[in-house]
Amino acid sequence: MPTIKRKRVLITGGAGFIGSNIAQALHEENEVLVLDDLTTGKRNNLDGMDVELINGSIRDIDTVRGAMEGVDYVFHHAAIASVPRSVDDPISSNQVNVCGTLRVLMEARDAKVRKLVFASSSAVYGDAPSEIKREDDLPAPISPYAVTKMTGEMYCRNFWLNYRLPTCSLRYFNVYGPRQDPGSDYAAVIPRFISAAKAGRPLTIYGDGEQTRDFVFVKDVVQANILAAMDERHHGEVFNVANQEKVTVNQLASLVLRSLDRKEEGNIVHQEERKGDVKHSLADISKARRMLGYAPAYDLKKGLSLTVAGMD
Repeated sequence: MPTIKRKRVLITGGAGFIGSNIAQALHEENEVLVLDDLTTGKRNNLDGMDVELINGSIRDIDTVRGAMEGVDYVFHHAAIASVPRSVDDPISSNQVNVCGTLRVLMEARDAKVRKLVFASSSAVYGDAPSEIKREDDLPAPISPYAVTKMTGEMYCRNFWLNYRLPTCSLRYFNVYGPRQDPGSDYAAVIPRFISAAKAGRPLTIYGDGEQTRDFVFVKDVVQANILAAMDERHHGEVFNVANQEKVTVNQLASLVLRSLDRKEEGNIVHQEERKGDVKHSLADISKARRMLGYAPAYDLKKGLSLTVAGMD
């Protein structure tokens, strides 16, 4: 995996799932600062790491300005990262994901950071008719969360065009791996399935289960972040980050049950589909391969095995 050395790095949302995995990859050879209000992030995600934790909000100007001082690279992951919550409370999602991102960009510009990498989402594609999602597809967000991520991308591009702040946006597809919280009200499907299977509970699928997803292991997402930060040529760009492997939720449930030696019969239940959920999601990652050198190293079987082991 590529690496950054001897730099000062700020990870907003760095006590969360993806942010803490980035911190783990960088803390031994860099000065790593984590800015997190610990609403969903957890201090113990940073256990054993040599990082400075700043407990605060990305909406607070003094906190962000202080955290940004002398920083070389920013990995901006702080967000309310939930489609259902954004449907229930779009104002809060907008305040954090849009206004907070604008604050981070303003302070990064003034601090003259070398590169800001923004965590976006495949949710911006919505239910676009194309089977494979490409970065030049017309966005069609169907949830307030997706709107906030699309807005963040546009702000990132504008800060490059107008202020020459080097930025890029990474559209994550369905990220999974160690430290993903299965107990959250809005837990992602893989940790939720694993947790239920280990506890002997049935796996709950919303809708018919034929919706498709492109699951990407968190270490591949870390690789994409580091490559994007180190790239000095393609500023203001958007990149898909995925595995380019189409899997139905029904197939995923079967894989999880088999990995834990449980039978499918009687261990899967279906409920009504959720508002704002995308039906099909599969990435074209050729742009990230070509421009960043991104090369996912973990297929779903390998990644699931590591995730199951990490949740013991």
